[in-house]
Amino acid sequence: MEEYNKFEKARLVGARALQLSMGAPPLVKVNKKEDTYIEVAKRELEKDVLPITVKRNKSQ
Repeated sequence: MEEYNKFEKARLVGARALQLSMGAPPLVKVNKKEDTYIEVAKRELEKDVLPITVKRNKSQ
């Protein structure tokens, strides 16, 4: 898994949770009664299957 800082992780999980809440198919196994969108997004990040990338600017 690529190393993300805490701000990037928060942004990735939030963006993915929004996608899931709007009907995007989850990429990990989900327990519909207990899992929230945020928990599913966190698991996707941990398993490195998020369909989102981070673009960084090069420092000068």
